[in-house]
Amino acid sequence: MDKYEILYIIRSDVEDDRKNAIVEKFENLVGTLGGTVETLDKWGLKKFAYEIGKQQEGYYVLMNVTCSKEAQAEIDRQMRNDEAVLRQMILKK
Repeated sequence: MDKYEILYIIRSDVEDDRKNAIVEKFENLVGTLGGTVETLDKWGLKKFAYEIGKQQEGYYVLMNVTCSKEAQAEIDRQMRNDEAVLRQMILKK
């Protein structure tokens, strides 16, 4: 099991209830894939330096997780397929 830092940005035009549901979905996904979420920080709405997908700002979420490489690949795949997620970055610690 490796440690990963996952930072993702949710579109700003998504309702607050849906944002919380998305954060919870990815948090539960880590557990379902056999990993653990060590920390979860909701940074909130931040303005972008440049426009991304016609958006000027986004809702940032940072998770530190411990999981297998296969689980990390599945989390990345599901984030890429979620249209509410503008960007994601996963770094191995």
